[in-house]
Amino acid sequence: MLTIKRALAIGIIGLFVYCTNAAAELTIEITQGIDNPTSIAIAPFKADGTLPEDVAAIVSADLQRSGQFAPVNRKNMLSFPQSAGEVYYRDWRALNTEFLVIGGLTPVANGYQFWFELYDILNQKQMLKRTVSAGAGDLRSLAHYASDVIYEEITGIRGAFSTKMIYVEVMRDLNNPKNSSYRLMHADVDGAREKELLRSQQPLLSPRWSPDGKRVTYVSFETSRPAIFVQEIATGKRQQVTNFKGLNGAPAWSPDGKNLAFVLSKDGNPEIYTLELITGKYTRVTNHFAIDTEPSWTADGKGIIFTSNRGGQPQIYQVDLASGRTERVTFYGDYNARSSLAPDGKTMVMVHRQNGVFHIAAQDMATGDIRILTETKLDESPSIAPNGAMLLYATQENGKGILGAVSLDAGVKFKLPSKRGDVREPAWSPFIN
Repeated sequence: MLTIKRALAIGIIGLFVYCTNAAAELTIEITQGIDNPTSIAIAPFKADGTLPEDVAAIVSADLQRSGQFAPVNRKNMLSFPQSAGEVYYRDWRALNTEFLVIGGLTPVANGYQFWFELYDILNQKQMLKRTVSAGAGDLRSLAHYASDVIYEEITGIRGAFSTKMIYVEVMRDLNNPKNSSYRLMHADVDGAREKELLRSQQPLLSPRWSPDGKRVTYVSFETSRPAIFVQEIATGKRQQVTNFKGLNGAPAWSPDGKNLAFVLSKDGNPEIYTLELITGKYTRVTNHFAIDTEPSWTADGKGIIFTSNRGGQPQIYQVDLASGRTERVTFYGDYNARSSLAPDGKTMVMVHRQNGVFHIAAQDMATGDIRILTETKLDESPSIAPNGAMLLYATQENGKGILGAVSLDAGVKFKLPSKRGDVREPAWSPFIN
């Protein structure tokens, strides 16, 4: 287990169902960064013996993937300092480097001790020094932790490189569709360390993380009709929480993890309900002849935003849980759906249709202003990082489903195509301490 000297970590269920090819390990392809990224050098880390992972390379890749940093190529480095006394600022200034990271790893009982230091080249000073230890199989965790600390020290924004993601892939047998299977996958946010949480012969949809990062909820068709399950990440233990006729879909956790919101059509029309997990108490939230779906909680847990066609076309509405008062919150575009709020509640992201093309868009909740974040067609399923800096979404490239990521100012973009197939329905984890 990773131990740290400072505590920093780290819709409608289917008005359609995705049927895609099998996916494999995800790879990163950066497609856009900011115009003037910060130059940073991550010198190779000193190590006693050969390591199974290049920790410095992982840190470099993390920071580059943020789009805000331009790591110096090792081939251009004039030296590989491994202590403060070996840092010669003039050499790094000659490369127009603004920051330098050095470090080293030492084997200890059942793992490694890792130290790293950050230097401000222009002001010729050490900015921080940290020491952290981890088990033998956690070198990537060490690297992501270092990236989080470095990123926060320079930008003032908490890093999210140590967080995780879940997504759905479909292993489809084109010769015999009955042999197709659906997999709920778990991975680092850079696509590494994939593992299977669940495999099913029936569709899996709408996975979502619990606020503590220890459980997920999703929709499964394994009972011959859609049902909502909650599953523990560590043990795989599962619990079915709905078993009604009709739709059981689009589950979403409350901020305190004590309740789920979801869609049920058990009374004849798709409506939003909540479930108190401890008591099993169901509460109907909406009551309208239109279709109400895709709930997501407000940051304070006092309200729910959802998609409804009660105005004639899909738009986003917000309901206050105490009073039942409902108001429309989107007015631009003829289609807005699959919404969720940033952790601070100030920005809402959603699927937005403009000129017949589906994009991911962000709306300022105070002003109502909308920013288009993506440019590709059929973009869907946005999921915001816990630091509010970026979001994951599903899209298509060359007829294949892939994952993409974009910053909330649209200045940074990268994609995560799989090596063998299609992936869908991403969900970014909360901070995992």
